[in-house]
Amino acid sequence: MRRNWGAVIGLAAMLASCGGGGSGGTGASTAGAPTPSATPTPTPTPTASAGCSLRERQDVVAAQLREWYLFPETLPAALDPTPYRSLGDYVDALTATARAQGRDRYFTYVTSIKEENAYYASGQSAGFGIRLALDQTGQRLFITEAFEGAPALNAGIDRGAEIVGIGTTIANIRTVGAIVAAEGTAGLSTALGDDTAGTTRVLRISDAAGTRTVTLAKTDFALTPVSSRYGTQILNDGGRQVGYVNLRTFISTADPALRAAFARFRSAGITNVIIDLRYNGGGLVSIAELVGDLMGVNRSTAEVFSYTSFRPEKSAENDVKFFAPQPQSIAPTRVAFIGGGGTASASELVINAFIPYLHANAGLIGGNTYGKPVGQIALDTERCDDRLRVIAFATQNAARAGDYYNGLASKVEASCQASDDISYPLGDPREASTRTALDFLAGRSCTRIGATSALNRSASVDHAAAALAMAEGPRALLMPARPTTPQREVPGFY
Repeated sequence: MRRNWGAVIGLAAMLASCGGGGSGGTGASTAGAPTPSATPTPTPTPTASAGCSLRERQDVVAAQLREWYLFPETLPAALDPTPYRSLGDYVDALTATARAQGRDRYFTYVTSIKEENAYYASGQSAGFGIRLALDQTGQRLFITEAFEGAPALNAGIDRGAEIVGIGTTIANIRTVGAIVAAEGTAGLSTALGDDTAGTTRVLRISDAAGTRTVTLAKTDFALTPVSSRYGTQILNDGGRQVGYVNLRTFISTADPALRAAFARFRSAGITNVIIDLRYNGGGLVSIAELVGDLMGVNRSTAEVFSYTSFRPEKSAENDVKFFAPQPQSIAPTRVAFIGGGGTASASELVINAFIPYLHANAGLIGGNTYGKPVGQIALDTERCDDRLRVIAFATQNAARAGDYYNGLASKVEASCQASDDISYPLGDPREASTRTALDFLAGRSCTRIGATSALNRSASVDHAAAALAMAEGPRALLMPARPTTPQREVPGFY
């Protein structure tokens, strides 16, 4: 019997703060991991300070890791917590060996229970409502996406705009180049301010309308997982109808939007689909499974979508997800998945799941994905508002394939290189990745994606210098050293 787990698979590395774009994944964590039926951590609610000293919190996470971590053999036999000034630093030290091996690239971390619950339930977050990326020189900062209902789009700032200067007033605006020269790329996150409502910045914006100065205040808003502007479309490619859906993140509110999208495709008799996951860092496993079900009307309930496997002594938690066709489901004959270095976790789970069924009719378009075939469970210490997201399970498709730590480019049977052309809206047939996806669906030739790892393993990897990049692409999504939950799941979010 399947367990009712609130699972999360996400993405979690950060753009290097030492100038220049990086390669690698996002500080986005992989959301989509199950929460075990019995947590080993008590959750009483005494006074806020009771049992919540740094040392007590360190002892709790160490015990949790030893019980649940997928790679227990990599944990140090003993590690004195005294030298570590924060809980995050201690977790990083405990998991350093698995990280050096490329198996846990900052996927294990501590976050706020309240913050994470607010995000996964409704996309609630505070920010300007933009996704940012640096060019390869690390000197130019672009907006790759703007979210509905948020300050930036309300001020007329959208995809393709460049931020050329940042300040707290017009008088102290510094150019992006000056900030990076003085403080590295980490200075850009600092210059953009805390992720709290009311934080105000003056931005110098350059776009098709010219150069102007805009004052924006960060506000609380609910991120829409499927854009009301371009998230669902039916594209006409030479008289052939193609369904297009852009999923920003795997959160609960994506459910009705995805059902509506596929109901529309079903009514139109569509069998060729583009699933745009190019910036999607992951999220809830339940939503990943829904995406699979919505493309599985011809799959039987005995066919496997994915396997979930814990370490041997936790094998009682292992799970098998079978397809469960929905009233809105379609039977795709060809699917083009648009991806890149910001595509991780739950996104990769969906792509991998269709390889054994569609084979070369399921193509990866764009660049290599991040490479996260593992997921986290949530272990809560409510009295301290601590949630340890610990890598505890691995995922595999029906063919028992799941070793894609270097991304999916070498695992898919078909792929096509394409750039992310921010001069056009997402889903526009003129945009390079969308155009290439249409070409793939039509059977036109393309150049296969190189199977380079999204993470540059030759560089030293730590919180200050882990990298998130759009693999094979001209820009790297900007991430702070310690990302919030929205930034982990929506890489580049500010």
